[in-house]
Amino acid sequence: MILFPAIDIYNNMAVRLLRGEYNQMTVYNPNPAAVAKQLEAAGATHIHMVDLEGARDGDTPNRDIICAIASSTPCFVQVGGGIRSLGTIERYVEGGVDRVILGTAAVTQEGFVKEAVKRYGDKIAVGVDIKDGKVAIKGWRETSEWGYEAFCRRMEEKGVKTLICTDISKDGAMKGTNHALYRDLSQQVSMQIIASGGVSSLEDIKTLQSLGLHGAIMGKAYYTGAIDLKKALELVRNQTI
Repeated sequence: MILFPAIDIYNNMAVRLLRGEYNQMTVYNPNPAAVAKQLEAAGATHIHMVDLEGARDGDTPNRDIICAIASSTPCFVQVGGGIRSLGTIERYVEGGVDRVILGTAAVTQEGFVKEAVKRYGDKIAVGVDIKDGKVAIKGWRETSEWGYEAFCRRMEEKGVKTLICTDISKDGAMKGTNHALYRDLSQQVSMQIIASGGVSSLEDIKTLQSLGLHGAIMGKAYYTGAIDLKKALELVRNQTI
């Protein structure tokens, strides 16, 4: 299993939200590039990045700093937030990003995902952000009519290979991740599943690994010191379950 430490960016700063609430934001570092170097120094090979303003507003105000980080680190970088056109995908890929994550546009723009996968293949992932069983959009401020299971199957039909699946109720709460959700979803689709939201202990990581997931995203637990990144990386490298 691959561990993806996260850098969420708002106004060019590394921050964390609680359950996606922008009024519950904590700034952890005014220099996201420095955070990337810290992750790299700890042994991380993959980084998950989110443009929070982009996710909310549909644009990419933090793209320059994201691309600067992606082009300067040997780590695999995946990015989500505000990616709602083929042009935006192209700019990120040309800027050094390894994989882009489609969220709102995957729900609201019929045909967009299929065309993106046709052009960019495995560089395309879809973020499935779940609130009360439904897929949330627009920075988690709205809920679509899609049930998450049907939506994931639909994405698989469109050729998507990787899902980033978030239980919004768990995100940033430091109370553990939704193991049952990932167990259920992994039995329904054959895509690579990356778990997100609530990864708050080494036990969480062990359990997700035991489910055979492709990856797990670690955010607040890294910034607060609840999980030692070096120990977590050693755990997944050794496949200790």
